Amino acid sequence: MENDLLVGDKIMNIELEEAIKTAIQGCNVQLYDIQKLKENKTNILRVTITSKDGISLEKCTEVSRMISPVLDIYEPMDGKYNLEVSSPGIERKLKKLKHFYYSIGENVKIKDYTTNTTKGKLLEVDDNDIITIQTNDNDIVKINFNDILSASTYFVWK
Repeated sequence: MENDLLVGDKIMNIELEEAIKTAIQGCNVQLYDIQKLKENKTNILRVTITSKDGISLEKCTEVSRMISPVLDIYEPMDGKYNLEVSSPGIERKLKKLKHFYYSIGENVKIKDYTTNTTKGKLLEVDDNDIITIQTNDNDIVKINFNDILSASTYFVWK
């Protein structure tokens, strides 16, 4: 019975994600992530969006207005919650393969399961889930997505 609930919740999350993606299609943004959090006894639904053109406060407001009716239908959290729409930030964790696609051309730091760390510019993500990085020493390194323990973008302040 517990597994049925978990499966049902996962299906609801997939449906919610697809509904949000559909709602924001015309906003010139991509859905980056959806998180359900609790901070100081307050439930928060955090929807993170990204765009090659950047994310402004006005764009977050537009997306919030577009997804509010969807949230009325799918009720993503029990009870009262706050909706937050934001960009993932200049330095962010890369958890999903799509996060790597969105970060092509940026600096990344990747730690694999053997705890080797690779830093450099993300050049490519191919159809076989191989991530290509040009290291700071100008070497080309290829890492399979499934071998990544953790990854994030980083910004070089000048």
